Amino acid sequence: MKWEVIFRPETLAMYGEGLVTTLGLLLSSLLIGGILAVVFALALVSRVAMLRWVVGAYTYVIRGTPLLIQLYLIYYGIAQLEWVQERWNTVWPWTYFKDPFFCALLAFSLNTAGYTAEMIAGAIRETSAGEIEAAQAMGMSSSKAMRRIVLPSALRRTLPAYSNEVVMMLHSTSVASAVPAMLDVTAAASRIYSDFYLPFEAYIAAAAIYLVITFSLVGLFRLAERRFLAHLAPRAH
Repeated sequence: MKWEVIFRPETLAMYGEGLVTTLGLLLSSLLIGGILAVVFALALVSRVAMLRWVVGAYTYVIRGTPLLIQLYLIYYGIAQLEWVQERWNTVWPWTYFKDPFFCALLAFSLNTAGYTAEMIAGAIRETSAGEIEAAQAMGMSSSKAMRRIVLPSALRRTLPAYSNEVVMMLHSTSVASAVPAMLDVTAAASRIYSDFYLPFEAYIAAAAIYLVITFSLVGLFRLAERRFLAHLAPRAH
């Protein structure tokens, strides 16, 4: 084992660059995907059948296909369309499809939106009748009750399941290493492996980085659950 290679300044700098890319992908995709997920969840519980069908088909496809395939379809597939190639040097937004980071971000955002939308929609459907009746008794309309009572309650109750989705998305960012010119934590480990032929040291160091981030995220979500789900905790007698 040659751990001194891992702790060289240039090696640590490579892991640092990969860490920035990984965290950037994770946080950006969670932000964009979270906004999309709320919109999609509202469509899934909408009274408009067409909206339910379209978004339901989307989430079915997203959850039924591997993230790597989705990433390849966006990064390689869209680039092969002639009408995109004719526009991607000058016409927005096709100019972004030459950027590997944008393609990975788009794939991850659409993926997490599909999973999270189903979580939120399920929580909305499981909202207790008492909360809805209380909103109606206050004279709230259906849209106002959804905005001020049902949706906030559903988002709070989704926290435990969403924490698992966030951790899974962290691990899924390693898929970005399959895209050329993307240097995330996994890609950094792969370069160190190819340069020094140190598979154990390179990938164990990468695993340690992922573990630290994972435990940090789990800790943050536990604090959030104590704050926002305290009313659901068993009461001491």
